[in-house]
Amino acid sequence: MRRARRLPWPPTRTPVVVAALGVSVLAVTFALNAHAARAALDQVWSPFVLVTGLLLIGLVANDDGVFEWLGELLTRISSRGMVVFAGAAIVIVAVTATLNLDTAVAFLTPVLIHTSRRRGGDDAPWLYGVLLLANAGSLWLPGSNLTNLIVLGHLHLTGAAFAARMWLPALGASLVTATAVAVLGRGALGRREVRAPVVAPSIGVGTVAVVAAVCAVFFLADAALPVALIGLIAVGWHLGGRRVRMREVVAIVGPGSLIGLFATAVALGAIGRVWSGPAQILAHSDAIATAVVAAAVSVLVNNLPAASIFAARVPSHPFALLVGLNLGPNLAVTGSLAWLLWWRSARSAGAAPSLVRASRWGAVITPLSIAAALALLALSGRA
Repeated sequence: MRRARRLPWPPTRTPVVVAALGVSVLAVTFALNAHAARAALDQVWSPFVLVTGLLLIGLVANDDGVFEWLGELLTRISSRGMVVFAGAAIVIVAVTATLNLDTAVAFLTPVLIHTSRRRGGDDAPWLYGVLLLANAGSLWLPGSNLTNLIVLGHLHLTGAAFAARMWLPALGASLVTATAVAVLGRGALGRREVRAPVVAPSIGVGTVAVVAAVCAVFFLADAALPVALIGLIAVGWHLGGRRVRMREVVAIVGPGSLIGLFATAVALGAIGRVWSGPAQILAHSDAIATAVVAAAVSVLVNNLPAASIFAARVPSHPFALLVGLNLGPNLAVTGSLAWLLWWRSARSAGAAPSLVRASRWGAVITPLSIAAALALLALSGRA
């Protein structure tokens, strides 16, 4: 039997303390204001269930060799670094859109580092590009980013309806980010001939699960439970066949961290329902100001808590809010959980990621990508 692909980082023990703190926060929130807490809970449970399902599907797809195959395929498309990077950008955005940005940075970071090293030269455009493009690509579909699901929980949009509103801003943000990364890393994208065999992935449960999950996200208004079920069936199949181990499942899902984030989201959602301050700020802001405020608050407190508190009441400019929440985190490590997953994955792959350099690139790219997304949002009449 083929040896299973391992996780891009060694499994670690579940952070029990974080989970315990999360449960305590939930208990206190319900004790202080049960009505607001229940309303917040109703809004945020579905996004967390959906993301858990997507992470499980990503684990099984990784075990089937899908991401490894994509990396090998990139080395064969051209001898020109810029062309290969363009292909990599498409892969990053596609995986982010369909399987969530956390799945993209966790599994594609080591693949692209390996791709870069086979070509020779600096890792920078591949290493920082995967992080910056994952955040930029998280505007395509609801499941691409947890913030999308939290902010639009009031609207109950299908994936198709969401994409109809956001495909143009998402395309603009993705193109601007990819172009800027290519310019900043142009010295590392020189011409180099590579000859490597391309090993096709096994078309198994992981591939089928990806297709099924994409269909569910695209056509269902609430795909959380169907996607979670698909993920559980897929990972159960691989567990039964001893293709993956339970500790790998626990490592990729990170139940302790998820419980902590979930508790934080519920608590801040409850606060946003009893305190009108955040809603008043957004009510008096136009689309540009909304995106700027969202980006700034994301860097200050992380985009997930920011989404919870800003979406506690129906925002005036929900799609502009998402532009700030999704693209703003490219400014600093505090912006999103994807940074931490990217850092851990890159270190495990033998790279030496620099948070300062990533933030410098982000400082150049973020204003450009936000401006492009907002301009195209206004052009589409959705701002």
